[in-house]
Amino acid sequence: MVHYLLKTKAGQFFIVGTFFIILGGAMLPFSDLMSQYFFYSSICFLGYFAAKNAVSVTIQTKSPNVDLLMILAALGAVLINYESEGAMLLFIFAGAELLESYASAKSTKTISELMSQTPRTAQLLKENGEVVEVSTEDLAIGDRIIVSKGQQVPIDGILDRSVLINEAALTGESIPVKKEKGNEALAGTINEGDVFYLKVNKLSNQTVFSNIIRMVEEAQNRPSKISKMIDRIESKYVTAVLIIVPIFILALYTFGDFNFQEAFYRGMVLLTVASPCALVAAATPATLSAISNGAKNGILFKGGTAMEALNRMDILYSDKTGTLTYGTFKVTDYQLETELLKEVVFMEQQSNHPIAKAIITAFKALDLSTIDHEESIKEIAGSGLVKGDLMVGKKNLFKNYEDENQYLNMHQKGHTIIYVGKSEKVLGYFALADQVRTEAAEAVKDFQKEGVKVRLITGDNEEVAQTVAEEVNISQYKANCMPEDKIHFIQRDQSMSKTVGMIGDGINDAPALANADIGIAMGGGSSVAMESADIVIVKNDLTKLFYSYQLSKKLKQIIMQNLIFAISVIVILIGFNLFGLLDLPVGVIFHEGSTILVILNGLRMLLQNKKSLLK
Repeated sequence: MVHYLLKTKAGQFFIVGTFFIILGGAMLPFSDLMSQYFFYSSICFLGYFAAKNAVSVTIQTKSPNVDLLMILAALGAVLINYESEGAMLLFIFAGAELLESYASAKSTKTISELMSQTPRTAQLLKENGEVVEVSTEDLAIGDRIIVSKGQQVPIDGILDRSVLINEAALTGESIPVKKEKGNEALAGTINEGDVFYLKVNKLSNQTVFSNIIRMVEEAQNRPSKISKMIDRIESKYVTAVLIIVPIFILALYTFGDFNFQEAFYRGMVLLTVASPCALVAAATPATLSAISNGAKNGILFKGGTAMEALNRMDILYSDKTGTLTYGTFKVTDYQLETELLKEVVFMEQQSNHPIAKAIITAFKALDLSTIDHEESIKEIAGSGLVKGDLMVGKKNLFKNYEDENQYLNMHQKGHTIIYVGKSEKVLGYFALADQVRTEAAEAVKDFQKEGVKVRLITGDNEEVAQTVAEEVNISQYKANCMPEDKIHFIQRDQSMSKTVGMIGDGINDAPALANADIGIAMGGGSSVAMESADIVIVKNDLTKLFYSYQLSKKLKQIIMQNLIFAISVIVILIGFNLFGLLDLPVGVIFHEGSTILVILNGLRMLLQNKKSLLK
C-alpha cells in the first residue's frame, strides 16, 4: 500500500495533505492563523482529485455525485471557521478513495501476472538462415521461429516435428503432452523436448493467452446489476441531499432556536453523514476483488453480472466430450477400405474436434498425396464433415440413408461410433473411446449438495451418454442432441423461471452457451465457445467451477453485509443529527470510517481460498 501511495499522483497528494494536517494540528496551541493556513493547504491537496472528479463527472453526466457532496461539505466547514473538520473530512474521504483505487489496482495486477507468463520476444529464423531476436508483436503469420528445449512457446503456431509440450499454464495438467508434426503449440506452454521450429499461425493479439488477458480486462469494465443499480441511485440520491440540506438549514434558522451559523453547521453535518459514500463502495471493490481471485485460480469471469448470476443457478447443463470427459479419444476399432480411409483422414485434418484429432493420430502414417486436395470440405456443427458426396460423422448426419445399412445401427458399449458414407450408403465406421475426467464426479456431487441440478446433454449415442452419466452420478441425460436441441432444453427451463447454466467446449456448444443465463466454457476448447461464454475455466478443472460458484455466493454475502451496514450507519447518523446529538468531527469519523470498513470488507475477496469459502 505504501508503494502504491508513493507511485501514484493521488497517493502523493494524500501524503502532502496529511503532512499539512499534522502541521495544522501541531500549530493550534501557538498560532491560530498559521494553523488555518496549514489546514487550508491540506484541504487543497486532499480535495484536489475529488473536486476535479466532481466537476468533470457532473458536467459529463449532467448529474451530481458523491465527490460533489464531500467538497461542498468541506467548503461549508471552512466558511464557518471549522477548517480543521473540513480537512479531516477530506483526509478520510481521500483515504477511502485511495483504498478503493488500490483494490482496483490489485485486480488489474492479475492481468500483469498473466501477461508475464508469455515471452515478449522470439527467435525468428529468416530466409537466409540468420536467427534474430524480435518482439512477438512484430511476428507475422507464416514466420518461422525457433523454440529451444526448456523455453516457453512465445506465440501460437504449427509444429514441424513431434515434441513434448508442458501445457500446465493453460490446462493445469503437469504431465507433458506429446504433440505431433502439424499440431498446434500454444503461447505460454513450455518445450520439454528437443528444439523445434514453429510456423506462426496467429498474431500476438490473437493467441489463447492474449484472449484470456483481454477477457479479464473486459470483465473489470462490466459491472454487476447491483453496481449498476447503485450507480443509477447515486445521482438521484445526491440531488435529493442537495435539495434537503438547504431546506433543513432554513427550517432550523426560521422555526428553531438557532442562529444562522448554528443552523448552517447542523446542515454541514447532515450533508456529510447523508452522503452515500459507503453505499457507493458496497459492491464494486468486492466484485473486482472476486474477479481477480477467480483469475488467479484459473476462472475468468467476463464481468460482475456473470459472477452475480452464478450464485442463483438452479440447473447446470453439461456437454460430455472435453467437459465431463478428457476429450482425448482413441480409435479402438474401425472398418473401412484403405483409399476411403485416406480421404477421411484428410477431411479430419480440416477440423479441430477431439474425434478428428483421434482419427488423424491413429492413421498418421498414411500417405495422403493421392487425395484430391482442392475440393472444399464443410463442417456441420454437432454432426460431422462433408466433402462432395462423402460424409463422415454421427448417425444424425445419415438420416436420409437406409436403416438396413450393415453398419448404421451398430453400437459398442461406452464407445462413440463415427460413420463413413457415400451415395446414400454407409461404407464403414470408427469406434472411439473417451475417458471421464477424474474430478468430474466430485464436481457434480458438490453442485448437487448445493441443490443445483446437473444434467448431461450430448450429441453422442445413448450407450455412451448412459455410461458417462452413471460414472459421474447424473440421473438425467439426453443423447443424440443437435445444437438446437441443447438450446431447446435451456429455453424450456428458463421459461419456468429457472436460472440455467451451460458448460461446454466445442463449436456446437456455442449457441447453447450464448442462450444460457450463465455460459461456461472449458479453456482447452474452441475459441468460439470461449467467446460465447460468460465464464471460462482456463485449466479445464471442473472443481474450479464449483469454487467459482462458492466464490459468487461469498461475494453476494459480502455485498449484502456492506449494503445493510452502509444504510444502517447513514440512518443512525442522520437520526443523531436531527436530535442535535452529533457534531461534525464525530460525524466525519463515523461516516467516512464506515466507507473504509466497507471497502476493507470487499477486499477480503482477494484473500478467499477454498478452505475459507467452506467456513
